[in-house]
Amino acid sequence: MNSWARDAIFYHLYPLGACGAPRRNDFRSEPEPRLSVLEGWIPHIVELGCTAVWLGPVFESTAHGYDTADYRTVDRRLGRNGDLKRLVGRFHEAGIRVILDGVFNHAGRDFPPFRDLIEKGEASPYRGWFRGVDFSRRSPEGDRFSYEGWNGCYDLVRFDLGNGEARSYLLDSVRTWFSDFGIDGIRLDAADCVDLGFQRELAAMVRGIDPEAFLMGEIVHGDYRTWANGETLDSVTNYECYKGLWSSHRDGNYHEIAWSLDRQFGPSGMYRDLPLYAFAENHDVDRVASLVGKKAQLYPLYLLLYTMPGVPSVYYGGEWGLPDKRRPGDDSPVRPALDGIEAHGAEPDLARAIGRFARVRAGSSALRRGDYRGLLVEPRRLAFSRRHGDETVVVAVSALDSPTTARIPVGVPDGTVFTDLLNPGHRYTSSGGSLTCGLDPAWGRVLSTRTA
Repeated sequence: MNSWARDAIFYHLYPLGACGAPRRNDFRSEPEPRLSVLEGWIPHIVELGCTAVWLGPVFESTAHGYDTADYRTVDRRLGRNGDLKRLVGRFHEAGIRVILDGVFNHAGRDFPPFRDLIEKGEASPYRGWFRGVDFSRRSPEGDRFSYEGWNGCYDLVRFDLGNGEARSYLLDSVRTWFSDFGIDGIRLDAADCVDLGFQRELAAMVRGIDPEAFLMGEIVHGDYRTWANGETLDSVTNYECYKGLWSSHRDGNYHEIAWSLDRQFGPSGMYRDLPLYAFAENHDVDRVASLVGKKAQLYPLYLLLYTMPGVPSVYYGGEWGLPDKRRPGDDSPVRPALDGIEAHGAEPDLARAIGRFARVRAGSSALRRGDYRGLLVEPRRLAFSRRHGDETVVVAVSALDSPTTARIPVGVPDGTVFTDLLNPGHRYTSSGGSLTCGLDPAWGRVLSTRTA
């Protein structure tokens, strides 16, 4: 896997929501350059310490972006192709890489090949592009044929990725994304449903275009190595630790997240060398501020996110503890416009703390690339070590409401001096195989053997 992604901190944007675009595309209006809104957000992203951006769907679609109508034209609600090229260039000027959503499992009903199938029926040359096409019965949408919709959603028409013409169309589209927009990678939507043969072909093609490109997939369940390996993707979404992060803080049970971290990254961990995409929230789930209970718990939660193994990310608005939950059939509450967003946050000081976490991580090779070993697990206190080269870091977090003193077994020679990277001016020396340090409420320490 390329070096930049292993060291990256991502900022995740859902452009259609963030830019205040209309909920549905009329396919008639002149393009509106709303992507320019995101250019004004770049200084904030830099201040947060993020070095990469994942842009959700940007290509022409019917409604939410994952119902694609045109894989090669920017959604008119966001602007023109030139606007996306300009935006990527602005991000690059600021030292920020850009990856785009790749929706290859399904298209929308307004996708021209599917519209052709509706119009021409069995005579359509695109009949083989889609799964389950059957002219012996009608679809739930009233078409004269049935077809396979993704997850029972018939506005999302599943591709048959075994069809050579469909594969070529999608792969050729990806080539244009790299050549026309200069992107740095792709996030595969619903990667668990996307044919692995297609993923291998996509990976080989993309790495031929740009050996440093980052390929990341959306995976909720399963063995992550099925999709993230030397032949397919570089990384996948770490939904197991996503769940553990918020529920451990809500329930006062660090044993949950500790168990997952040890299972995945410990001495016998399944994914010790796999840089999983780590997140606290995204465009498909309820805001973490609405899940954890006490808003103060957001501080140790994000500290864990930035110090545990993986590639950390912030979903826009999360840096202020923005609360909200999805409604049945409606994800728009968790996909808001950027305008005035910070004023609605539950914890206005959180962004500054996240910036501190980012700077600490950026300055520590052990936090970016080190191993993982659990040291202390209690319901509301957790400590672990990360080691890389000659640097050892001990991370200790507390979800308690009052100050506490922790004695942490560290397994280093007595007399080893640790400097607190998070709270400058604090130094601790190991004795009797342990470190003893105070922990402030809903906060932590990042103790390193190197000089701060």
